[in-house]
Amino acid sequence: MGVISTVLGFSGFGFGFSAGIVIGYFLFIYVQPTDVKAICRTAQDIAKPIIAENTAKYKIDSVEFESLTLGSLPPTFQGMKVYVTEEQELIMEPSLKWAANPNITVAVKAYGLKATIQIVDLQVFASPRITLKPLVPTFPCFAKILVSLMEKPHVDFGLKLLGADVMAIPGLYRFVQETIKKQVASMYLWPKTLEVPIMDPSKASKRPVGILLVKVVRAQNLRKKDLLGKSDPYVKLKMSDDKLPSKKTTVKRSNLNPEWGEDFKFVVTDPENQALEVNVFDWEQVGKHEKMGMNMIPLRELLPEGTKVTTLNLLKTMDPNDVQNEKSRGELTLELTYKPFKEEDIEKEDTQGADVIEKAPDGTPAGGGLLYVVVHEAQDLEGKHHTNPYAKIIFKGEEKKTKVIKKNRDPRWEDEFEFVCEEPPVNDKLHVEVISKAPKAGLIHGKETLGYIDISLADVISNKRINEKYHLIDSKNGQIQIELQWRTS
Repeated sequence: MGVISTVLGFSGFGFGFSAGIVIGYFLFIYVQPTDVKAICRTAQDIAKPIIAENTAKYKIDSVEFESLTLGSLPPTFQGMKVYVTEEQELIMEPSLKWAANPNITVAVKAYGLKATIQIVDLQVFASPRITLKPLVPTFPCFAKILVSLMEKPHVDFGLKLLGADVMAIPGLYRFVQETIKKQVASMYLWPKTLEVPIMDPSKASKRPVGILLVKVVRAQNLRKKDLLGKSDPYVKLKMSDDKLPSKKTTVKRSNLNPEWGEDFKFVVTDPENQALEVNVFDWEQVGKHEKMGMNMIPLRELLPEGTKVTTLNLLKTMDPNDVQNEKSRGELTLELTYKPFKEEDIEKEDTQGADVIEKAPDGTPAGGGLLYVVVHEAQDLEGKHHTNPYAKIIFKGEEKKTKVIKKNRDPRWEDEFEFVCEEPPVNDKLHVEVISKAPKAGLIHGKETLGYIDISLADVISNKRINEKYHLIDSKNGQIQIELQWRTS
């Protein structure tokens, strides 16, 4: 009985431990961890309760890992099938194989004896199905990912005990292998489906249905923000549910009743639910621009093809119960015209409408243009002594800075800058440096450079717009996202 119990104990261990290894493999495929040691720890954690159950059942004293590495060989693709159906989906069926070279040894103690078991010749074969659906016109062109296994994964391995092959015992190899297959199939995707949402398909599928023309006419009776009793106002305009940067007017210096007469164009995708968001700011040479007031206009209030002239009261917030909205903040006059597309124009505007680039403002030099820069965000910044990041932009000796975000390795600025150019800067570069500001003046550790990039402007001149993430030079993992537009008359 002792020998039989020991052998059964070994088989129970083989099931639990091998299931953990296979689980680690599938974690490697679907989670894609960067640290292989984490996979090994996960495999151990999953295998331990299964091992514990079998040690009690078969009276094994202990099972301990002596070594556990998955080796250096990655999974390989044996081929792939791709299908496009009439259901607005893309189906991919790759064939995966993992022929590993692991170093896995375990010490088993039972009846006062110790045996060392080694896993050898571990191979895993899997056939997942990856479905991208529904396909939509908005990047990344699908709303969710569905992953499942088309069949149970096939697992092959060997167990060696003190130089002998335990699998030589009649019937034991098939018993262990089938047990592992059943366990893997019950714990993983077969026949279940893993669903990963990417975006809201209802919003992603909306196509442009019209154009909103907006003229910022004038503002009246704005509040004084500067020490000298003046303000330097400008207006920012944005469509709700639109991820593009806000559009803004020129700055009117020292003027509480500014006249603009500036035109803007917006692509409309949902006239029943979208609104035009309006914000008026006081421009500051140094520091954050102060908001002077805001309001919004629901597009459902506009008649198609008709021009509406409206004067908005500027509010502190859009909360109707906010008592601060009772204070007068001035008025803003706009002209709005909603032009719905004709049926034959929708397809054309769907591909081109989102790429409309504003024209440069009046006064831009003939043959030149406006370089428009949006510093969106950064990730994985790290300072030696502090991380209070801001971005400094230098172009042809002119320097501008974003706001400071305190104690944040992943700051989001969304700050916008403009540079007027006498001629297209095809041979110039934009220098962007990310700097950490010391939390207090006079500290031993002053400001720190967190990384920099130099962006060649030839591409933005030829393409009119680029929006890219760049790896920061002199930073281990830091990245920054910058959008550039070249606007001409």
